[in-house]
Amino acid sequence: MLNKKMTNKDFPIGFYNDLHPDFSINFQMNRFYNWTNDPGMLNEMRKVSPSIHTYTEYIDTFLALSKKALSEGQPLRAAYYLRGAEFYIPSHNPQKETARKQFIALMQGYFNISQDQHHKVPYETSFLSAYRFTPEHPKGTIVLFGGFDSYVEELFLMAIVFKDAGYDVVCFDGPGQGITLEDNKIPMTPEWEKPVKAVLDFFNLNNVTLIGMSLGGYLVIRAAAFESRIERVIADDVCANFYEIVSRQIPDNFREQFHSLMINEKIPEVNAIFEKLMGKSLMLEWAINQGMHITGSQTPYEFLRKMISYNTTEISSLVLQDVLLMAAQEDHYIPLNQFFEQSQTLTNVRSLTTRLFTRKEQAHNHCHMGNIGLSIDVMLNWIQQVENKQS
Repeated sequence: MLNKKMTNKDFPIGFYNDLHPDFSINFQMNRFYNWTNDPGMLNEMRKVSPSIHTYTEYIDTFLALSKKALSEGQPLRAAYYLRGAEFYIPSHNPQKETARKQFIALMQGYFNISQDQHHKVPYETSFLSAYRFTPEHPKGTIVLFGGFDSYVEELFLMAIVFKDAGYDVVCFDGPGQGITLEDNKIPMTPEWEKPVKAVLDFFNLNNVTLIGMSLGGYLVIRAAAFESRIERVIADDVCANFYEIVSRQIPDNFREQFHSLMINEKIPEVNAIFEKLMGKSLMLEWAINQGMHITGSQTPYEFLRKMISYNTTEISSLVLQDVLLMAAQEDHYIPLNQFFEQSQTLTNVRSLTTRLFTRKEQAHNHCHMGNIGLSIDVMLNWIQQVENKQS
């Protein structure tokens, strides 16, 4: 269906605080609208928002809106309503599988993805799901992936903008992400150099720009520390300590006690506390359940112990490439201190560029929802400048 050249101008500008009173749901509504640039979707979400008080109501409403969009010949809007619903559907609910597969099918159809563009990259005893978009005369190679709740199909528009800007683009779901997790049952690993190596080997790639989004801000630093075929590194956004990000969702007056329980391995106490806290916070309930799902953990404690490994402190000095660190001034997931801390620990990089996006740019929230086009423009300009210096 898509048959025109795409640019960063195909993303909308504006982050809306009035879509829903719950900040997490409001962010997700902004997020899925941002990939469509569809004002009709924005208007519809505003109309239904007053009737959404729980995740169940949100899921049911978004599934109904998806059906409506399909009946009206709006496949992209329908796809992102499905993705919005699937985002909050628990992993044990069969609706999740149905919504996920229909979302992927709609995205592949809308963006005219052919069979030879979708690849199975051998990894351990199974496969990673990857796509490759190649222009006629590529001027470089970009490898792209997401993070904590990623489906690479959600990033198709970004990948195609990079392709239409002249780059050979490979985007993939690694362990714990998308098809690789749901169909191939491969849980997430902090050792991200392993899936990146598999992708680079499979496509025979060298001299690549590696881009990681959200939790991918940790994963991209980790991969670059151990994979020399990566020449340029973009963290969109920075993510230096994922354990801190998750524990940040715990109420301030309880956080110190929680850390003490974790240090002393008080497993039953930690699990009991999280069961209670999850009942009071939709955001925390989703984050812990999603975390257990992608890491193959059976309890909140097990998931949180695994997250301690997602920390760049001990590996940052091993990164030797050109690095672009991106951050959002009012990111409600990632504290701004990580932007500055990560900058200070990259002591051996060839060059370091930092970019903080602000409210006036409408790019002040996580992964620059509200102005993704600006973030793409920054990335493309940085890649070109670094490549020009190297040539």
